[in-house]
Amino acid sequence: MWINEVAPERLAELFHHYHQALTPETSSKGGEGRRSWIEVPQQEKSRLVSAARLALLELESMTTNRAKSRPYFAQPGEAEWGC
Repeated sequence: MWINEVAPERLAELFHHYHQALTPETSSKGGEGRRSWIEVPQQEKSRLVSAARLALLELESMTTNRAKSRPYFAQPGEAEWGC
């Protein structure tokens, strides 16, 4: 599944990048301005990575639950064919 191929660290970095790009400069906290991923404090990075990891787990469980909710369909390779 594609979710397993996404590193939480990379997702957090991309989320930070797009959040910075979409946030108006005038609304930044205390006039700090925009920060690159390298400038983000380690504690905040860890929090973002944890949030990304949880989001990926939730997405994975949603797709797993969806597959389980349709038990009358055979999984790929499990169908019994016969005449």
